[in-house]
Amino acid sequence: MKLTQDNSTTIDEKLAIDGGKPVRTEPLPLEFPGVHHMDEEEIEAALRVLKSRSPFRYYGIDLQGEVEAFESEFASFLGVAHAIAVSSGTGALHTALSALGVGPGQEVIVPAYMWVSIVAAVVNLGAIPVLADIDATFCLDPAAVQKSITPRTTGIIAVHMSGAPANITELLKVARERGLFLLEDCAQCAGGSVNGKKVGTFGDMGIFSFQMNKNMTSGEGGAVVTNDARLYDRAFACHDLGYARDDNGRTVFDNLALCLWGRGYRIDELRASILRVQLRKLPRIIAAMHSSKYRIRKALEEFPQLRLRKIVDPQGDTGCFLISTFDTPEVANQVNQALRAEGIVTSSQGLNNVVMTSWGLHVYFNIPSLVNKTSVDEKGSPWRLAENQGSTASYHKGTCPVADSLFERSILLAIPSCLTKRDEEDIVHAFRKVLSRYDIS
Repeated sequence: MKLTQDNSTTIDEKLAIDGGKPVRTEPLPLEFPGVHHMDEEEIEAALRVLKSRSPFRYYGIDLQGEVEAFESEFASFLGVAHAIAVSSGTGALHTALSALGVGPGQEVIVPAYMWVSIVAAVVNLGAIPVLADIDATFCLDPAAVQKSITPRTTGIIAVHMSGAPANITELLKVARERGLFLLEDCAQCAGGSVNGKKVGTFGDMGIFSFQMNKNMTSGEGGAVVTNDARLYDRAFACHDLGYARDDNGRTVFDNLALCLWGRGYRIDELRASILRVQLRKLPRIIAAMHSSKYRIRKALEEFPQLRLRKIVDPQGDTGCFLISTFDTPEVANQVNQALRAEGIVTSSQGLNNVVMTSWGLHVYFNIPSLVNKTSVDEKGSPWRLAENQGSTASYHKGTCPVADSLFERSILLAIPSCLTKRDEEDIVHAFRKVLSRYDIS
């Protein structure tokens, strides 16, 4: 397979990879959706907390109540009963899975396309993650989930990957029919929706991340949401010291059902104040990415050489990533290299416009600790625990063949929230230059 020059190509459209002039020489903006919209509002919010000298959630010299206010505002934004702000997306996963009672002897189904923190949270609780394949949405395939269920299965983690929702209504149906919990990981899809209903509100619980790369950010942070009062109480205890708190923020010890074990994932007032500002900006952050992505998608629809990711609900797509799939790995790699030569790259600290096999710890077979079933203790927990004997999960490449094929044949392009019309035009121009002016043969 190689890119072959079409006879109609003009000299000035010679591919940059072949010595022609690149479409652009200035790197595209780095990913960081929420960061691009930070301004004096976040600074003023942070200063308000610093001036109060009260950065801790429960007490201080002049407590501002930022965490409690953010939780209320975030729950209202999603249309959910309860929200708990935590210190990271990973902390949110640990908190939610703890609330759901995950532990040794259990299996939890996870997608082949995810982030390493998802399997880490399952493993750290002593349970076994079981991979299920994805489909053209690049999220869990409900049919593959059905085939992955065993007598040990207790739940499903549905991950809304790369900014677009999973087929969550079908996954919920599977969970309900099989008596399993459904946890939604919305780390990469804050503000996304399906038929007007926000992601994170379909399943038993939802988690969010507010790390640097996310749609809204405080640098690091997360949230756990649910409509279930019991799960909320358990999650609140688990994210804190292991106990409930009264209205004055004091620990309560007289409810043994809520005498659990805490993980110390409390968030501070400083980050909560920033998140309150970012939450107000989230709709326009998403609108900017959505507009850029769908302008580019529309232009790419004219090319039969590629297929675009299936989107369950285009209106509910947050727009932060564009995925294009080609017929073979060879074509995907050569198109990707040609696009990169045209300047469709970010600065060296960023990673953008990559064939998905190079997308690091998002790809199951790129996670060494998972593939090799490593442990932090000498007993080989959780893989060798007596309770987990009989679980035969495999994580080597080949476990999820649909995902393997899609990863090898697909290019992922981040859509920053600050793309200019010129940036969008350059991306389209580069694709058009590579795909239209040259035959792929």
